[in-house]
Amino acid sequence: MNVKVNDRYGFEIEVEQQMLSVDGAELQIDITDLSGGHAHIIHENRSYKVELVSEDKAEKTSVIKVNGNLYKIAIEDQYDILLKQLGFDIAKGNKMLEIKAPMPGLVLNVIVEAGQEVNKGDNLLVLEAMKMENIIKSPSSGIVKKILVSKGDKVEKNEILIQF
Repeated sequence: MNVKVNDRYGFEIEVEQQMLSVDGAELQIDITDLSGGHAHIIHENRSYKVELVSEDKAEKTSVIKVNGNLYKIAIEDQYDILLKQLGFDIAKGNKMLEIKAPMPGLVLNVIVEAGQEVNKGDNLLVLEAMKMENIIKSPSSGIVKKILVSKGDKVEKNEILIQF
């Protein structure tokens, strides 16, 4: 598998039974699992305290802390590599085609327009439900194809609001 650290350093890592190799070189390490996302590693007589800070399984990324320093790790396994070689990109397959109302409510404001390009996390519209304003954000990047609601519309749960 390919592992990228902090979007700069790339490593080829192989794990077979109890053997770990990085870029073809075998590593002799001693790992003690302390549970709860914590581990203690000894490599070449040096001690490393490792903690899993966060993990995004869908994106195959993690943030780990090693001796107090944070590192962003991105993992690409043999299936990801094969899909890229075949021209299929996992990120492209995860795009949303439509936004549905998460609950019944009243559309207070539509922030985007048809044809507008949006990024993941951009505000799309404001929906009032149970006397609270909820900002609906874009789950992925794309172009707004069609807006099916207007300011003042009442919507039901799972009603389609925006198409990409």
